[in-house]
Amino acid sequence: MKTLKRFLIYGIIGLVLEVIYTGLASLLKGDLSMPGFTFLVMLPIYGLSVFLEPLHTHLRPIFPWWIRGLAYLATIWMIEYSSGVILAGVLGNCPWHYSDKLNIDGYITLRMAPEWFLAGLGFEVLHDFIDELPFNI
Repeated sequence: MKTLKRFLIYGIIGLVLEVIYTGLASLLKGDLSMPGFTFLVMLPIYGLSVFLEPLHTHLRPIFPWWIRGLAYLATIWMIEYSSGVILAGVLGNCPWHYSDKLNIDGYITLRMAPEWFLAGLGFEVLHDFIDELPFNI
């Protein structure tokens, strides 16, 4: 039950952050209404972050922040790429498609490295926060 609860927490937080991120990106493009969006299919993909908790627990005491960030980045890209391939196979189309020069098969883009690097390190903070709550999640 603990894993399911955390799966849902990470999934919902991921959806919210994606809407905020895309809304801010719209603002930077000049759209003052800041429309943000996501895909509901992203909930379980973001929820998979629960399975990164053991990686966090193992890496944090051993490696400096920048090595951990690179490890999280690589892991996130593996999840994003494989999720894209699976969704394209199941749905006939992947909900996202990167088209910039740094994309790999449209499923991931190297352009997003800073964001995913920071997201992985932010996950450490969120994981610690959830672990320190006065009730069990």
